[in-house]
Amino acid sequence: QVQLVESGGGLVQAGGSLKLSCAASGRTFSIYSMGWFRQAPGLEREFVADIRWGTGITYYADSVKGRFTISRGNVKNTVYLQMNSLKPEDTAIYSCALRDTRNIARYTYWGQGTQVTVSS
Repeated sequence: QVQLVESGGGLVQAGGSLKLSCAASGRTFSIYSMGWFRQAPGLEREFVADIRWGTGITYYADSVKGRFTISRGNVKNTVYLQMNSLKPEDTAIYSCALRDTRNIARYTYWGQGTQVTVSS
């Protein structure tokens, strides 16, 4: 069993920056990747970014490419999302998720989410 806890959300003006953190605990020995997703009111959850744990290779949604950076932290089993040049349309609940190497087709574990609000 794996537990994920996000932090770092808040209120920021358009053009500003936030850095989200996610810490994984439990049986994390078989991590394939960790990713970030977001869900805005009235919309479906969408993919934001992913980092492969073994290689460090990253993937981004086109909507955030060049503005957001996903990275692994120095602390064991942590992942960050640096968000720059934020836009009002980035407002959403951001959740981190984990894929186990035993089932890479889906993100098996999810955090509780952290609210990011970008004002005009």
